[in-house]
Amino acid sequence: MFWPFSIYNLLYLKEKYVWARVRILHETHKAILIDNGTKVWIPKSQICGIRLRNNIFEICIKERTVG
Repeated sequence: MFWPFSIYNLLYLKEKYVWARVRILHETHKAILIDNGTKVWIPKSQICGIRLRNNIFEICIKERTVG
């Protein structure tokens, strides 16, 4: 059993995922070019999900991927 404040949890942090508002510019079979102030290629393997909310695309990615 793992306690919420154990040494294990401090050493092995879980990756956080966030929904980022983006504009999709181009898609290939391996990556998606997005614009969120700067144009960035995101590999499809790093995208957990894509959704459309209020006519705005959002992608679910690791927190450190897009700043």
